[in-house]
Amino acid sequence: MSISKEKKAVLREKFGHHPNDTGSPEVQVAVLSEKISNLTEHLANHKKDQSSKRGLVQLVMQRRKLLNYLKSEDIKRYQNLIKTLGLRR
Repeated sequence: MSISKEKKAVLREKFGHHPNDTGSPEVQVAVLSEKISNLTEHLANHKKDQSSKRGLVQLVMQRRKLLNYLKSEDIKRYQNLIKTLGLRR
C-alpha cells in the first residue's frame, strides 16, 4: 500500500518548490493522496481488513489537517493544489 521511491520522486518534482523539497504541504498532501488511493484499492478487494481501514482513516485525517493549514496560510496555493489533485472540497 506504500508508494515507490520513483513515484515519490515524480510527486516531489511536480509539487515541490525545489528538487529535494519533501516538507512543503503540497508535496506531503500529494504523497498522502497517492497512499490513500492505493489503500482504497486494497480495501475494495479486502473488505474485512480492519487495520488497513483504520490506517486509511488516519491518512485522511492527516491530509485534512495539512490542507487546513495550507488554506489558512495561502488560499491561492490551496486552491491550486485542490484543482491539480482533483480533490473535492
